[in-house]
Amino acid sequence: MKAIIATDQAAGTAGLKLVERPEPQVAINDVIVEVHAAGFVPTELTWPSTWVDRVGRERTPSVPGHELAGVVTALGYGTTGLSVGQRVFGLTDWYRDGTLGEYVAVEARNLAPLPGEVDFAVGASLPISGLTAWQGLFQHGRLQAGQSILVHGAAGAVGAIAVQLARDFGAYVIGTGRSADRQKALEFGAQEFVDLQNDVLEDVGGVDLVYDVIGGDIGKRSAGLIRAGGTLVSIVGPVEARPADGLTIDFVVESNRAQLDEIVQRVRDGRLRTNIGNISTLDSAIATFNSTERRTGKTIIRIRP
Repeated sequence: MKAIIATDQAAGTAGLKLVERPEPQVAINDVIVEVHAAGFVPTELTWPSTWVDRVGRERTPSVPGHELAGVVTALGYGTTGLSVGQRVFGLTDWYRDGTLGEYVAVEARNLAPLPGEVDFAVGASLPISGLTAWQGLFQHGRLQAGQSILVHGAAGAVGAIAVQLARDFGAYVIGTGRSADRQKALEFGAQEFVDLQNDVLEDVGGVDLVYDVIGGDIGKRSAGLIRAGGTLVSIVGPVEARPADGLTIDFVVESNRAQLDEIVQRVRDGRLRTNIGNISTLDSAIATFNSTERRTGKTIIRIRP
């Protein structure tokens, strides 16, 4: 099968190669998925799990990519809840070969059914962005209807979904980003927008929840915006500044079939739109990853037409 591999950590995306690889073999509790579309997060080339296994042994060449949508072609012993020929989508294990190939072996528990009305490219754009938004808002941020939330990077892949979920839940949503992102953030449902290049962040006043995808100085300043009892949730590592009378939480997204079901149903019902910035083919994926053009939104690799 065709697959993209990573062999040189120092080279980043420039070190990726498209090669022929053996198709994966099905194991206990696994399924084999014929990949129709896959997502890729460039920062995964800095994650230890891309280069070593859980006990620290080198595992290169590794296949990157951890989001997929496709069709189940084989079931391992003990697999339940899925069937051959079923459309699925999900988030694969960080320490296993990923989704930038024509086939992938995935633990069945990491997959959810993909409704026929949802395109494979849309399905592949949901797992990391959707689960990260969902878990940050509801599992860690404990967002309540009527609360106010500041979503940094509101026009990005994760931020756009966080904005929509929070607004649908009944929160008052303030988005942030570059000046060029204003209209897109408002279209996704932000009720206000802060231009981080030209506006004063502190003019927002107090909010109940900050969802931070930026970190650095913006993350530090955001701590001062948290009302008493509020929460600062970060997906970019430990928080450097803490609210005077609130909580700080940083987390790594985890696969969750029930949450994937909740997210995809909202897509099917028209209540949630994904933010896809570019769709490429497997043959041209490496050039796409190395492009200098700035894109807001998710890059999706369509493996099959």
